[in-house]
Amino acid sequence: MHSAAARQNNISQRKLMKKARQKRVNRSLGGNIVLFSIVAVLGVFMAFPMIYTVGNSLKPLDELWRFPPTMFPRNPTYKNFVDIFVLLQSSWVPVTRYIFNTVFITAVGTFGHVIIASMCAYPLAKYRFPGSKIIFSVITLSLMFSTAVTSIPNYLIMVKLNWIDTYQALIVPAFGSSLGLFLMKQFMEQLPTALIEAAKIDGSSEWHLFWHIIMPNVKSAWLTLVVFSVQALWNTGANIFTYKEELKTLPYAISQIVSGGIARAGAGAAVTVILIIVPIVTFVITQRRIIETMASSGIKE
Repeated sequence: MHSAAARQNNISQRKLMKKARQKRVNRSLGGNIVLFSIVAVLGVFMAFPMIYTVGNSLKPLDELWRFPPTMFPRNPTYKNFVDIFVLLQSSWVPVTRYIFNTVFITAVGTFGHVIIASMCAYPLAKYRFPGSKIIFSVITLSLMFSTAVTSIPNYLIMVKLNWIDTYQALIVPAFGSSLGLFLMKQFMEQLPTALIEAAKIDGSSEWHLFWHIIMPNVKSAWLTLVVFSVQALWNTGANIFTYKEELKTLPYAISQIVSGGIARAGAGAAVTVILIIVPIVTFVITQRRIIETMASSGIKE
């Protein structure tokens, strides 16, 4: 009976959340126009850097150095993108190797970060054990330290593990990022405890409970974490853990190629567009779930 009541309660909560999202606020026509105008202005303002970056990538070299700068290219050209691939072909390592390294590190690092952060956050959020508050306090405190502060200790650890010039040196530190654990723990705390108790009464194991009940209910949270992780790993450039050229990433290779001075300024503008494509596409795909994360952040049991 308790299990059935808990399930019914969960279904009711989902229906209420769905109705809340679908509910339309009654406003006058004038109010709608004002609201739409404000949103449109803010949207254009936030899109300005993106539009300007894409416009620069299509400008010939003489327009890039024109003052005052123009928003859109007068004589658009794809030569900047062609120059990138021509320059990459002359590198020591095939460009496919740089692409593979970047995709592999981003995919494996993101997957491992989401899984490990979620598995660690679950007991911290739903169980009380000795030292749990201290552990979470240490995790929260670690968010205050920048990468520059922890670079030397991380390097010494990699040397002791003999992981210098290996993929592990780039991937494993991403698994332990404290931001993901903090985000997942805060979101899992909002899940109804009755839902977990009902699953245990039905005979669900902890492993089954985690994969089939917890993770589906925090999908919006770990999709948000995916966006953050992809953005961080995709833009990984020069790293103190890797010195072999065949282990370098695409951002590093491109940054070296376009550092040839003013003559390569056009290729540098095109590089910026290439590097932001993947994070933006990832966000566009997951934006609905990310908005749900923000909308449901105040819901309590």
